[in-house]
Amino acid sequence: MKKLLPLAALALLSLPSACSGQSAPATVKPGTYRAVLKTRGGDLPFGLDIQPTAGDTKTYAVFALNGSERLPMDQATVQGDSIRIPMALFDSELIAKIEDNTLRGVWRRRRAQQQFQSLPFEAKFGETYRFIKEEKPTSVNLTGKWATNFGSKTGKVDTVNAVGVFDQKGSKLSGTFLTPTGDYRYLDGNVVGDSLFLSCFDGSHVYLFKAKHDPATKTLTGGLWAGISGYESWVARFDPKADLPDAATLTYLKPGSKTLNVSFPEPNGKVVSLNDPRFKNKVTIVQILGSWCPNCMDETNFLSPWYKRNKQRGVEILGLAFERSAEIAESGPRIERMKQRFKIDYPIVLAGTNDKAQASKALPDLNAVVAFPTTIIIDKKGQVRHIHTGFSGPGTGKYYDQYVEEFNRLIDKLVSE
Repeated sequence: MKKLLPLAALALLSLPSACSGQSAPATVKPGTYRAVLKTRGGDLPFGLDIQPTAGDTKTYAVFALNGSERLPMDQATVQGDSIRIPMALFDSELIAKIEDNTLRGVWRRRRAQQQFQSLPFEAKFGETYRFIKEEKPTSVNLTGKWATNFGSKTGKVDTVNAVGVFDQKGSKLSGTFLTPTGDYRYLDGNVVGDSLFLSCFDGSHVYLFKAKHDPATKTLTGGLWAGISGYESWVARFDPKADLPDAATLTYLKPGSKTLNVSFPEPNGKVVSLNDPRFKNKVTIVQILGSWCPNCMDETNFLSPWYKRNKQRGVEILGLAFERSAEIAESGPRIERMKQRFKIDYPIVLAGTNDKAQASKALPDLNAVVAFPTTIIIDKKGQVRHIHTGFSGPGTGKYYDQYVEEFNRLIDKLVSE
């Protein structure tokens, strides 16, 4: 359901009602809300926790709730009878009128210049369920690994391009899908009868999964509604041994190359190169990322505090940001916002646009940039020792723990050389 609303209509949602007669801004009831986006696939539910800022009745701290994740949005503000909840990193926001126990409005995302795509949004105070109010008994148990094919043309798992990892307790279901280029972050939902329902909303990812389970073949067959209008069929087969290609084999140096030759500007215009004294004789982690990328956000959440704990050991990090615009005037502020949000101490430069073909041209030593994020680890001599495509975030559970363990083991080895 692709909707482009005129700016004037959207602006009305964040302004006091002309006939409301309100002399002071409305107040939002603090606590948990069950929110839904109205998509082509039906209601996409997620949680919101809204809490007033101390000493201020016009601003609120807001968190999106998906499974075990409590993701902070940007500071929300109330004007007249409406609340605005921005997610600046993703060029999106929730705007809704406050109607007693209900918030009603739109989620909108900027696509180009002043063009916005939107979905209807509603949130009800005090409700915490995902898809069903009351747990119902089910004989289906989806816990485990599922070999998955998104975009299957035959209705069968002809090729495995993802692995579903689910944990079911009663009728509650959580988990994610691992792919060669990252994961689908925190998915939360229910099993109802013979059907699976999962959803996620984090300001960028807007995912609704539905599927029917066939006990005879141990398969799931269903659809994924993504974003404003995206749709993809998918099929999954229960397989405890399901696995993906080695993430260290997808991106590699071209024959004859031993290192990266990069030189790009920071938002302030200062050019940073791997030849700078800062990186000399140090183990260096090059992070290919974008401020628009939720998987990059997960990796940055790991790397930023890791760097603070480890930088005295002789390690450095350089972030190469590929943004929607290659213009420093437009993308520089986005990079700065990202640095502030994640308290990043290492430099992040603007390396180009987030088109993978253009990103590959910007890094000619690599065969290709196939995923955001991609992590390149360079030893003290300046030679590339490891390239990891994608990132398995904390929503993947043990797969994230395994990545962190392997990452630390490699860095320890290179630091000791």
